[in-house]
Amino acid sequence: MGKVAVGAAVVCAAAVCAAAALVVRHRMKSSGKWAQAISILKEFEEKCGTNISKLKQVADAMTVEMHAGLASEGGSKLKMIISYVDNLPTGDEKGLFYALDLGGTNFRVLRVQLGGKEHRVVKQEFEEVSIPSHLMTGSSDALFDYIASALAKFVATESEGLHFSPDRQRELGFTFSFPVRQTSISSGTLIKWTKGFSIDDTVGQDVVGELTKAMERIGLDMRVTALVNDTIGTLAGGRYNNPDVVAAVILGTGTNAAYVERAHAIPKWHGLLPKSGDMVINMEWGNFRSSHLPITEYDQALDAESLNPGEQIFEKIISGMYLGEIVRRVLCKMAEEAAFFGDTVPAKLKIPFILRTPHMSAMHHDTSPDLKIVAAKLKDILEIPNTSLKMRKVIVELCDIVSSRGARLSAAGIVGILKKIGRDTVKDGEKQKSVVSLDGGLYEHYTKFRTCMEDTLVELLGEEVSNNIVIEHSNDGSGIGAALLAASHSQYTEAEES
Repeated sequence: MGKVAVGAAVVCAAAVCAAAALVVRHRMKSSGKWAQAISILKEFEEKCGTNISKLKQVADAMTVEMHAGLASEGGSKLKMIISYVDNLPTGDEKGLFYALDLGGTNFRVLRVQLGGKEHRVVKQEFEEVSIPSHLMTGSSDALFDYIASALAKFVATESEGLHFSPDRQRELGFTFSFPVRQTSISSGTLIKWTKGFSIDDTVGQDVVGELTKAMERIGLDMRVTALVNDTIGTLAGGRYNNPDVVAAVILGTGTNAAYVERAHAIPKWHGLLPKSGDMVINMEWGNFRSSHLPITEYDQALDAESLNPGEQIFEKIISGMYLGEIVRRVLCKMAEEAAFFGDTVPAKLKIPFILRTPHMSAMHHDTSPDLKIVAAKLKDILEIPNTSLKMRKVIVELCDIVSSRGARLSAAGIVGILKKIGRDTVKDGEKQKSVVSLDGGLYEHYTKFRTCMEDTLVELLGEEVSNNIVIEHSNDGSGIGAALLAASHSQYTEAEES
């Protein structure tokens, strides 16, 4: 009996030892996997590095590319498009002006009553119209007829209080956010459609001509006086409110910048120098690239799988369209190679663009002690129900790495523009303010991105210069900005001046 008991005790002890060994092995394995996940994160952080010397190299590279793009067509990855806008609003503009903002599946029609320096914007009204999907792939006439009839209906609602001179033709600023080859302030040919539009017979046509013919067909007497994109609209809106505005940057789904250049500093400009001596340049800075940009394997994979490989590299590392996707790609690697979410990779995590930048921002701004917003987003979007606080902290750190890189590079880009126009230093005794107008959902809603970008500008420029640089939020540039440009390029203003 005793032998049996001893034997049983030995077997039990062996089983306990084996179980303990399994637990230890499991712990070692899981701690090994955790170390591997952290190592993936740390390596990514290192590759995303944006120390000040690197950012200064990026800013210098931006300035160099700006010079090259102004010297000749195709001289740089930066297109540096001449906008033909040589008169930005001053605040003296008076009268009733219209704007049409076409940049996606909806368009807006606006009217603005301007009252000069004293009364500024007296009244502003707008209407949003959605475009039926069949018109996005139909004929050019069908699309522009639809837009012109919506515009005519809007004009018909002009109230008694609006002062429109019956002896004058109504004037319109047209914000057209598709690739255009601008040929004058009020004409430009469509290079290609994007954003789901595909109307072959518009490509190569003057979009102002197409709209004008449609307005004529329905008897709407209106003249397009300015064709602009949303970035130039933002610059105009900013300048109208503040004469010290020198540049505008959009940080939203996509990104772009425009600024005021001295016309004689544009070697590729062959026309007469404008009376103002200035010319607004649409940089198309999303296409900037440089060997100094901190590009990781995740960015390279994202670019290779995108609709435009090799293009818009700067945009792909700083703009709202892509930040959430970069986070997803890093998480995917951590899940595949370090079992970050357990033995199986969550199926939803494999879907490109499922994690959008607003989701990332919500997780990044989570201040609850147990990071419950992070837990909720993982559960709702990626269907990952059980995460530890330790894991959630890692995810917040990942969001911080991706957004900080984007914000710091945006700041370097702005410094590049300020360097080009000589506003990156303080001249003796000068206290000239340089204001940069910013717009876009990323800048407006992602607080940590915005704060990091503004802090980085101070870091790059130094305290003294930074005191003269102001970042100002300019809301709805693409709408009101176009109406203001219609006013500053009005045929009647020009007639009165001559």
